[in-house]
Amino acid sequence: MAYDFDTEVNRRDTGSLKWDIKENELPMWVADMDFMTAPEIINAVSEKAGHGVYGYSVLTESWYAAYMNWWRRRHHLQMEKDWLMFCSGVIPAISSIVRKLTAAGEKILIQTPVYNHFFNAIENNGRQVLENPLQYKQGQYEIDFEDLEQKLSDPRTSMMILCNPHNPVGRLWDRETLALIGSLCHRHHVIVVSDEIHCDLTEPGTEYVPFAAASDLCRENSITCLAPTKAFNLAGLMTAAVMVPDAQLCRRVRQGLNTDEVAEPNFFAAAAAEAAFLKGEAWLDELRSCIFAGRKFAAEFLGENLPQVTVVPAKATYLLWLDCRKITDDSKKLAGWIRQNTGLYVMAGRYYGRSGEGFLRVNIACPRRVLKDGMERLVKGVLTYQDNRQT
Repeated sequence: MAYDFDTEVNRRDTGSLKWDIKENELPMWVADMDFMTAPEIINAVSEKAGHGVYGYSVLTESWYAAYMNWWRRRHHLQMEKDWLMFCSGVIPAISSIVRKLTAAGEKILIQTPVYNHFFNAIENNGRQVLENPLQYKQGQYEIDFEDLEQKLSDPRTSMMILCNPHNPVGRLWDRETLALIGSLCHRHHVIVVSDEIHCDLTEPGTEYVPFAAASDLCRENSITCLAPTKAFNLAGLMTAAVMVPDAQLCRRVRQGLNTDEVAEPNFFAAAAAEAAFLKGEAWLDELRSCIFAGRKFAAEFLGENLPQVTVVPAKATYLLWLDCRKITDDSKKLAGWIRQNTGLYVMAGRYYGRSGEGFLRVNIACPRRVLKDGMERLVKGVLTYQDNRQT
């Protein structure tokens, strides 16, 4: 490989959310990577920092071009400049969109188990969470379309937040599935907000389908949240974009982002995104190979040493979704035990909705030695948990 994914970067005592833990603990919980970002991005940010005057920033034409060209080349979606707007993050964007495009008390549909901040964005804004639980059958998650349409048809349901690709289960939705979602939402006058932050973290040889590219109905009835932050490990720079093809809907979203004061880039936000999309492609392709080699290692290691836990197959993200229901139906208790007894910090599946109970989410985006340490701690934690329950 031309890039280094083996060097361990010490993130302790750096103000890192992930690494603000005890000395003996290993964090594999929150979704940021322990790999240093692409050298091309580091150089761009360093050059920006070297200017020495950190004043207010505006978006340049090159920022728009970077997004538009990346999605055209990598994901076969032809964007227009007028569709795009900056936002300081995907979750700030979703929260703003919920506030400005729905009314208090209305229902917003999500497909659980799903990213826990979707719940926060809905409930903290006085709206109701409406769950369309994914069906887990024979190691694969599918959509219950009968339940989906029934809940979309509720006149109080005004919005659906889609996760594409899906976090935490790693599911890549195909074009036909997305088109059907789009058709049902259009029929029942439900706006689709598609979180596509994990879209560039797919298994080599596979690619995601943007919701807006699935059909004309999808394009005209959707708001898509995009960012380089997951794929290039830039979450702390607070840089994202929102894409809205429909002109009227776009005006409403743009007004909302501006009145919520989340539409202005910090000094480094645009430069980092531009560098990622203009110069980071080779690094990203090597990263994807590294992540999915790590996923294969983890699945094989757990298969040999902890066969009672099943790794749910995934085509996207750097997150393992582990079926631990043969061990317990209380994933919060299991995760707490593992952390207390081994120092490994993972996420209980219950945080992603009721259907996540009995599962664990584990971030494996780290050098191989660290990943091996994490898997060894996981095995030890689960086995001692079993032994403790039997005594």
